[in-house]
Amino acid sequence: MLNYEVTFIADPVLSGDEMKKTVQAYSDMLTKEGCSITNSENVGLRQLAYPINKKNSGIYHCIQFSTDVGHIVPSIELALRRDERIMRFLTVRLDRHGVKYNADKRSGKIGKSKKTVEREEEKKKEQLKETRVPVADRKPAAKAAAVKEAPKTPAPETTPTPEATPAPVKEAVDLTKIEGIGPKTAEVLVAAGIVSYTHLKMKSADDIKAILDGADAKLSHLDPTTWSKQAEYAANGEWDALKKWQDELDGGKASSSEEE
Repeated sequence: MLNYEVTFIADPVLSGDEMKKTVQAYSDMLTKEGCSITNSENVGLRQLAYPINKKNSGIYHCIQFSTDVGHIVPSIELALRRDERIMRFLTVRLDRHGVKYNADKRSGKIGKSKKTVEREEEKKKEQLKETRVPVADRKPAAKAAAVKEAPKTPAPETTPTPEATPAPVKEAVDLTKIEGIGPKTAEVLVAAGIVSYTHLKMKSADDIKAILDGADAKLSHLDPTTWSKQAEYAANGEWDALKKWQDELDGGKASSSEEE
């Protein structure tokens, strides 16, 4: 089974109903071709990293789906390319780590600190202990059947539930492979929900700058102008091209000659 994620940016002038119809059209197209849609998420209106068709913002939507064969990808990309409502789109094939990350994100395990996860697990254990019924207090089934009581709705007997084993939280990719991002900066980005190269490339330099400034004043000197482009190379697996470009960068920043 192949797993994909297609993210597209729609024209911001679309109304809510028009956006729903657009999403439904592509969802129906995938379903008709035998694909199974695992998640459809409306990210909402976001600022663009650079103007597209004289627009500075767009409506982001992400559809995750699985299929036995990948022939649907060229078809849906052709439809997106011809659709005047769509300004940009990106299709990514997900490996098992990407599928696991998306599942953890939907269940709320992503974006929480380690202490928060530990507190929630402790709370669950305490709740399970409180619902346990001692064996000695349980009424034997045969004896209970012989006792006749006045008609009423009996309270359900609580049976012990085995303690849940916390599922491991999916670790983020190594963001320090992006030139200009150090361990401390990577930690701040992961805490903000940017845990993959795909997420990083969808962020504008201003968005990243705001995250860094809000987390630690010591990171305000960093220039994230090239991070989104570097992340695009990484997300597409174009490591040789990324390495070649990084050789031309200066600490993650474009050289003066390149800027010109």
